[in-house]
Amino acid sequence: MKRYPSWSALDLRAAPADAPVAFCADLRPAGLLAGYRAGAYPMPAEDEYARYLSEARFEDGVEAGDIAVVGGGDGDDGRAGEVPYDVAWWSPDPRPVIVPGEERLGRRLARALRNRLAWSTSVDAEFARVVEECRAGRSPRWLTDPLKQGLCGLHREGRAHSVEVWEDGELIGGAFGVRVGPVLSLDSMFHRRPGAARVAIADLAARFAAAGGLLLDAQWDSPAVRDLGGTLMPRAGYLQLLGSGRGSAPRGGLRPAARLGDRPPGGEAG
Repeated sequence: MKRYPSWSALDLRAAPADAPVAFCADLRPAGLLAGYRAGAYPMPAEDEYARYLSEARFEDGVEAGDIAVVGGGDGDDGRAGEVPYDVAWWSPDPRPVIVPGEERLGRRLARALRNRLAWSTSVDAEFARVVEECRAGRSPRWLTDPLKQGLCGLHREGRAHSVEVWEDGELIGGAFGVRVGPVLSLDSMFHRRPGAARVAIADLAARFAAAGGLLLDAQWDSPAVRDLGGTLMPRAGYLQLLGSGRGSAPRGGLRPAARLGDRPPGGEAG
């Protein structure tokens, strides 16, 4: 077993590509930010059964030293010295990313925004509500209460951000993530109207690019991510970019979503 006192002591370049790179129980704002800075993101188990499954799947990798354990078990979770199998941290290789300006809104959705959808967008107006919507009805619920509390703490510190999509004052879509330098790691998104999550991603990409951001980290590769314009980046390149510069928070008040329909739509989806 390889136990590291902190994330700063861990180099993820040679970590597993398709398994957790570490287990770490610290979901407080500072602990979360350290993990994201190292190039990982957390996926907590929703209950004890899920924790036992995680232990059964990955204990051999932990014992062999292929999967790290971060933190000394100093009592933060009440299990000093134990492996915190309930909080797995991942860093896939390659990493799915979305380059601002290359996200795909879709021709049909772009046309609808220009012609009939009176939607608007905002940034950081309802962070906690967006997080709650993103975890409502989801199973497994990896967005656990401790993780939500840590993310809301990062938001209060100006490190985590949300975009909201509105229709007549109703929240119909959104996305949120954690910002590290020029990268914003997208944790989750939701929609109550078709296309609202896609609009949230396009709006976030535009606002983050205007603030000097270079990349949206999509975390998990999937057909949905590819449909949004996601591409794959080697993890080594992602880690290098993660520490290469500074990016500011996405800003701006309530804006008409119709402006997004004037950008190149990129494909027929949406």
